[in-house]
Amino acid sequence: MTQHVRPAQQQEPPGLTEPMEPTPDHGEDSYVGAGHLEGRRAYITGGDSGIGRAVAIAFAREGCDVAIGYLPQEQEDAEETARWVRATGRSCVLVPADLREEDEARASVRAAVDGLGGLDVLVNNAGYQMARRESFADVTTDDLDRVMKTNLYALFWVTQEALEHLPEGSAIINCSSIQAYQPSTSLIDYASTKAAINNVTVNLAAELGARGIRVNAVAPGPIWTPLQPATQPPEKVATFGEDTPLGRVGQPAEVAPAFVFLASQDTASYVSGTVLGVTGGKPVF
Repeated sequence: MTQHVRPAQQQEPPGLTEPMEPTPDHGEDSYVGAGHLEGRRAYITGGDSGIGRAVAIAFAREGCDVAIGYLPQEQEDAEETARWVRATGRSCVLVPADLREEDEARASVRAAVDGLGGLDVLVNNAGYQMARRESFADVTTDDLDRVMKTNLYALFWVTQEALEHLPEGSAIINCSSIQAYQPSTSLIDYASTKAAINNVTVNLAAELGARGIRVNAVAPGPIWTPLQPATQPPEKVATFGEDTPLGRVGQPAEVAPAFVFLASQDTASYVSGTVLGVTGGKPVF
């Protein structure tokens, strides 16, 4: 994976792909499918950019129709993701929604199901963080509300609604983080949600096994997505990921295959209740 120099840069949340320098690699020119998800239908929250876009592209090239959830202000990125999905000949349903609102979160699942004609895979990928702070005392109630509702409440609401539609053989994949294992002090609220997501993953796997539904999580390390310039101080963006054993930031295209593995009955039919790290060498235990 080619490394590029990243200048210090900043956006306002939630961030967009086009202004990023360099442009993230979502697998547009590299991912080759092998039919692992042929005929499946997936709803990916936060599917407009970053890891979500890479997963959408990979799923489509594996034969999966895709619905992507995103904030209305991310329409530009969502349409670009849809273009890549549709270029494979698969369907892409656009589902704009603010998942911090319970009614919208639940309605987004129904819109995805209606658009796809059913649902086999749920990817709870939408997430938010804010690292532009100096100490624990700087965490505001507004910060907590946005992080907890985006990362955790929405996962509950979306998953509860999706369980009305997921048949035997389905898969749920949550997006955890290295922050669940090696939390940064500036991300204490975000890290807390990711540790909770690990617990939810194990609990849901235990409950849903009897229904033949597998539940797993992927824990990315530092990945080059719009969330970084939108929520990190500019000087940290320039060195983001250099503290990993591999010595570099990861690309969304390097995370997507983990989601394909966990979504596929071909490759992961007996895998449930696990967290798969894609961290550049940082341990997830």
